[in-house]
Amino acid sequence: MVEAVQVFWAPAGASMPSLGSRALVDVTDGDTPNLRMPVRMLSVDTPEVTAKTLERAAVIDAEFSQLAQWIRDGKAPIDPGLAQFVLPKLETGRAGSLHFEQGQAASAFGKQNIADRLARPSGQPRGMFIRVADSPFDSNHRLLAYVAPNYTATELREIPKAQRPTFNLDLVTHGWAAPFVIYPSIPGAEDLALLTGAAVAARAAGSGIWASPDTLLAYEYRAMEKLYDITATIVNGGQLKVDPRSWRERYCADMRTRVLHGPEGYFVVEPEYRLWIWQQDLNEAVSRLNLTPAPALVGAG
Repeated sequence: MVEAVQVFWAPAGASMPSLGSRALVDVTDGDTPNLRMPVRMLSVDTPEVTAKTLERAAVIDAEFSQLAQWIRDGKAPIDPGLAQFVLPKLETGRAGSLHFEQGQAASAFGKQNIADRLARPSGQPRGMFIRVADSPFDSNHRLLAYVAPNYTATELREIPKAQRPTFNLDLVTHGWAAPFVIYPSIPGAEDLALLTGAAVAARAAGSGIWASPDTLLAYEYRAMEKLYDITATIVNGGQLKVDPRSWRERYCADMRTRVLHGPEGYFVVEPEYRLWIWQQDLNEAVSRLNLTPAPALVGAG
């Protein structure tokens, strides 16, 4: 007879999406299946390759040029300050193509860099080191982590941290990713200094994505895609199913001054010093980090 239990718990958990036909790699023992899963590297953001083809990227070129015209005509729901910041990038006529080309280059660098750094002189590849975030999964159910080659205890003692960077940091160092630090997953003091320093140097040298002044950073590109869809609906007299300002989602704090800016005020902070904060984390972040709202944010109510 099975007796009734009095202890119950309903954890939220997270459901992983289908990982395709090769999701199951093998089974070590009865309770240890080994799976393939996507990992989203923490604190960095590389250009998107979601256009998939140059033809689709050319379509985005036209869409962003149209968005620029709508912004100038006052039809897009965007603040004037941010509008003036993004307009030169949207009006080039190849904002989508440039971003897609950068995304392909970033992807190629990432693949080759990982292969090179995992290779040992003996030919035996290193294993992988992974450190996950406090909240391990993002909204797309990807594992959020810092990823690096796995070093022996002796190597960890003998090789300075700067000489055994994570793959995340490599992307920033070579200019193929912008820093993308999101509260509360802030790197420790030493790691944050390495990330910031690498970004400052890459931007000063014009490496990777920083070679062009017309670069839309990945989070800007995604926001402009959403803004285009929202504005197109407004212009065509359609019924919006989302808030007109839902295209921008995160607040931004300057990590040097602790000044908090609104979702459309991030551009006044240099990219390497931006700390992003989701709306649901805002009150906690303001309190824990002692942030001071920018005058424009206070004036906005």
